[in-house]
Amino acid sequence: MNRRVQHPSPEMGQSVSAVEQILGYNFTNKRLLEEALTHPSCTESASYQRLEFIGDAAVSLALSNYFFLSNPGVDPGTLSLLRSANVSTEKLARVAVRHGLYHHLRHNAPALLNKVREFAEAVSGEDETPLVYGGPVKAPKILADVVESVAAAIYVDLNFDLEKLWMIFRGLLEPIVTLEDLQGQPQPVTMLFELCQKHGKHVDIKHWRDERKSIASVYVDGEFVASGSSEHKEFAKLDAAKVAVDKLSPSMGLNDEPFEGVVLMDGSFHIEEAKQKLHEICDQKKWPRPIYHMEKDEGPSHEKRFMSSVKIATIDGVLYMKGDEKSRVRDADNSAASLMIRALQEYRYI
Repeated sequence: MNRRVQHPSPEMGQSVSAVEQILGYNFTNKRLLEEALTHPSCTESASYQRLEFIGDAAVSLALSNYFFLSNPGVDPGTLSLLRSANVSTEKLARVAVRHGLYHHLRHNAPALLNKVREFAEAVSGEDETPLVYGGPVKAPKILADVVESVAAAIYVDLNFDLEKLWMIFRGLLEPIVTLEDLQGQPQPVTMLFELCQKHGKHVDIKHWRDERKSIASVYVDGEFVASGSSEHKEFAKLDAAKVAVDKLSPSMGLNDEPFEGVVLMDGSFHIEEAKQKLHEICDQKKWPRPIYHMEKDEGPSHEKRFMSSVKIATIDGVLYMKGDEKSRVRDADNSAASLMIRALQEYRYI
């Protein structure tokens, strides 16, 4: 049965047509593509958030099928790394820049433009060789979100036909990161451990999961250095290790930071009244207030142990950090806030 064509709104008609030409696909329900190109800051219109949810899964499954069939005999761990490399924020952000998708994004968040422009300028001179572990400028998550949302719009418009989605979308992802690309580029975790071993320093990489994301944090001699996140644990670890190597390589010393802190005897990092400082940062950035959650509340009354986590919503998405175990709730909250501030510094939000 033929479906009736649904046209986009007048203000998005030109962008929808331009993206259809990029994709080589004409939508039946063009409102789907309009939604995929609408940032959540446009509160008067449906945003890409729902589409991003299903686009992430659809692209991951399509790539899983592709690598399973094209790499017989390859172990599941390597297949996971191949898939992760092709759906990472770094990879998808480059897709958005290479094909100019970001030019057609509708938003009311001017602060986004500087980050997107900086990244686009940084990658504009790159050749076609896939960059597995990222470049010198952090990829804005919004660019990857748009690519996943556009994929979802195609998928839904095709009545959830995964094979047809792959036929249309594969060209957008080219060049696809291959097994040879993975093997030919230095592995950040190996580089990190070798670098620290030369200087007699101890590396610890901690993992946890928050809703949809795996998060990895790198500690060197007990001090937080970097963190990374991904849908997949291994790629979160790789991302965190790469940032750590970039930061430590010049001198193996931490850069000067705008907030004074101390490393405690237990190896945790502490900023005086960190919870209040984090609150002030969010006010300055016009972000919503931090949300704290008690992750752990254990032990008898005279030996209570608490662990807090904190979430903050930035223009790039929700950031999450878990603190160290403490004997008081206030100290647990401050620990989480301290580590969040360090993460904000690491990702150059402050």
